[in-house]
Amino acid sequence: MILAVVISAAFLDVVDFSIVQVALPTIQVEFQAPATTAQWILGVYGLTLAGFLMVSGRAGDVYGQKRVFVIGIIGFALSSLTAGFAPSLLVLIVARGVQGVAAAMTTATALAIFASTYPEGPARNKAVGVLVAVLSAGFAAGSLLGGVLTEAFGWRSVMFVNVPIGALAALLANRYIAASPGRALGTRLDIPGALTVTTGLILLVYAFTNAATEGFLTAATGLTLGLSALALAAFLAIEHRSASPLMPLPFVRRRTVLEANLLSILMTASAGGFLLLTFYLQGTLRYSALETGLAFLPPAAVFFFVGGWGASRLVNRVGMKNALVIASAFVTLGSALLVHITIGAGYLGILPGSILWALGASIGFPSLAIAGLAGTKPGEEGLASGLIQTSQRLGFPLGLAILLTVASAFDPLLTIVGFRYAFVGATVLGLFSLGLSILLGSENAPTPENAVTGIPLMSPEE
Repeated sequence: MILAVVISAAFLDVVDFSIVQVALPTIQVEFQAPATTAQWILGVYGLTLAGFLMVSGRAGDVYGQKRVFVIGIIGFALSSLTAGFAPSLLVLIVARGVQGVAAAMTTATALAIFASTYPEGPARNKAVGVLVAVLSAGFAAGSLLGGVLTEAFGWRSVMFVNVPIGALAALLANRYIAASPGRALGTRLDIPGALTVTTGLILLVYAFTNAATEGFLTAATGLTLGLSALALAAFLAIEHRSASPLMPLPFVRRRTVLEANLLSILMTASAGGFLLLTFYLQGTLRYSALETGLAFLPPAAVFFFVGGWGASRLVNRVGMKNALVIASAFVTLGSALLVHITIGAGYLGILPGSILWALGASIGFPSLAIAGLAGTKPGEEGLASGLIQTSQRLGFPLGLAILLTVASAFDPLLTIVGFRYAFVGATVLGLFSLGLSILLGSENAPTPENAVTGIPLMSPEE
């Protein structure tokens, strides 16, 4: 029941992202908003979600994962209801921002609840695999449901669908997840650290998002990056002096933690090119919202079966390093196949590359989640969960900004030529990911203690 409750809450985030993405053109038409303004319906959600993950994960460690988890579910359902009744674009964007905060609370604590419920090893790996499988199904379901609901009942219905799911998840969570005090005994929430890291991350994601449309060399992007750097520098200074830091610096310096988060940023960055496939299908091939959702079913099926059941078994068999090398290789190859995208090839032309990329990502993402939680002590589960998920949330807008900057440099109108250069950039990001995974520290021979994860055992100082 705990597994089912946690998955149902995490399901909300994935369904919401894909369902709103499909409905976005219809929302833009109703409010007669320019594309740059309408994009904030997606953008503000990503900003607040990425910004509050670290704080939410650590708050669960300090105050109890269940408390933060349930508050997040309720907040998500209420903000979805508000978004559905939004009388203006401004109200809709504000509601989406609140949704992002609530989603950060549920997703950060969901993985932490997994870590505290399932001991490190096959049971945890299997649970993470099942989570990935269901979330993959949720992405596909959101794409399909978004097309069906938008065409049949209008875009507001895609907001209302979150309400009954959230209400049920909150009731089940309150009943089946045991209430417990925070596991980070003797600590308190570092408020100055929370404010600076949240501000810094929101500014950083905003800078990357702005760079995706205006480029890195604009005044707005440069100013926002500078302010983000100042806020994050202040955060590091606070953490160095704090008696109860939000993110203990020795934790980040652990080899597995650092490597897992760097790889997570790189691998997620390569996914930025796949948002372009939505524009390719709807803008170039003139697919409808429903047809676009159907087009993403094959990659979603790969995530469901390989990510859900194959990834954890592969990690158990060949070790974490080898699994990540395999994942990075498939991600790179899939992106490389999409470099030759053409109008005439149509959907079948992008299908092989999409499936190969999905195969690599379906192995890589659950493997990185397992690696990010490896070796956590009681009271560190939320910290580890918030950090690895923050890396993923930073990687996507960073990758999208880089790829669109590359594409626009060669093709300002962003036609099919621009798409090709974008996938050249995605291939390069995949190569960096592959190189880093190959250069990971050599693994110990499997022993009863580390055979499950294939990660070298380390002392707390390491």
